[in-house]
Amino acid sequence: MDTRPLAVPAYRRLWFGQAVSHAGLAVTVVAVSQQVWELTHSSLWVGLLGLANLIPLVVFGLWGGAIADAVDRRRLLIVGSLIAWASTLFILAQALLGLDNVYVLLGAVALGATGFAITSPARGAIIPRLLSPEQVPAANALNSLVYSMGAVVGPMIGGVVLAVAGFAAAYAVDALLFSASLYAALRLPALPPLGEVARPGARAVLEGLRFILASPVLLMSFVVDIIAMVLAMPKALFPELVAERFGGSPIALGWLNSAMAIGSVAGAVFSGWVGRVSRQGLALVVVIAVWGLAVAAAGLAQALWLVVAFMAVGGAADVVSSVWRQSILQLYAPDEMRGRMQGAFMVVVAGGPRLGDLRAGASAVAFGVTGAWVGGGLACAAVVLAVGLSVTRFREYRSR
Repeated sequence: MDTRPLAVPAYRRLWFGQAVSHAGLAVTVVAVSQQVWELTHSSLWVGLLGLANLIPLVVFGLWGGAIADAVDRRRLLIVGSLIAWASTLFILAQALLGLDNVYVLLGAVALGATGFAITSPARGAIIPRLLSPEQVPAANALNSLVYSMGAVVGPMIGGVVLAVAGFAAAYAVDALLFSASLYAALRLPALPPLGEVARPGARAVLEGLRFILASPVLLMSFVVDIIAMVLAMPKALFPELVAERFGGSPIALGWLNSAMAIGSVAGAVFSGWVGRVSRQGLALVVVIAVWGLAVAAAGLAQALWLVVAFMAVGGAADVVSSVWRQSILQLYAPDEMRGRMQGAFMVVVAGGPRLGDLRAGASAVAFGVTGAWVGGGLACAAVVLAVGLSVTRFREYRSR
């Protein structure tokens, strides 16, 4: 792994803050899905957590990206972080009060998604301002590493805390760890907008979307990711699978939530080769097909270790895909467009899995957990090969 970006103090603090806070967020993700399952015993309701995330992500992600191109990005990051922290405190309060209301949980999740939707475009647009262009792919690999490590450690902590101390303790862990991310935002230098400043609003958002639509390579990088996440993401099925195959064990739930991230950590640690691949369009299609096939194999496995192993293979493929897509987007757009590009990227990257949760939960009602899981993985591999290879400019695209 190329660690040169960590020599820049502002980036290093941002990176460390993300590493700590993302572990706490992963604890809450595990706890919320389990709490909703215990309240409803329905994978459809667990899938609706995805919808509660998706709506704020779409609305505030695109709008937040436009704002990130017009204001000091440090201030915007601080405001969004405070909103996200407030949602964590709210969900902790409902657990302490014993409300046991699924609608309250959905509301708390939606508030947290709003904070994330505001901060994510700003954070992504900040990176090219802190680092030289040749360091941007390495920074994205490092970011993928901390997200993946958080997604490994967080669910493991969540599973143990749930088993020992319950939901309130799990949410308290998140509230404490999130302070690291807020500290990193406060220590950033001022980052006022560069170039032509567009007034944030519908017109600025539409300008960003037109920029994407005018580039087949950018557009297809979004499309293949949507295919991967909507058709193959199985997270909403984890509680039901654990109940059916592994006796409802919180520890098994923690392993399942960590499985993909284990592979992502391995993929990020050994990511030095990723920057040397020039035919990134074709490579993206291949790694996303690998992701879909790995998910399908995991759905057929009966042993917990084998499910984890196949999901880890999928996670390694996913992190490689993420580094390529993010680097293309950050370096293709001028600075005055980067916030809007990151907003659209965040909507796809964070919103796609939420639609995938909804798809998986609804499919489980119709076809059972195995049918929904395996069918989604196979459909992903088939569709991404058909669509990705059909667009010549994307298939033949080479990195600049």
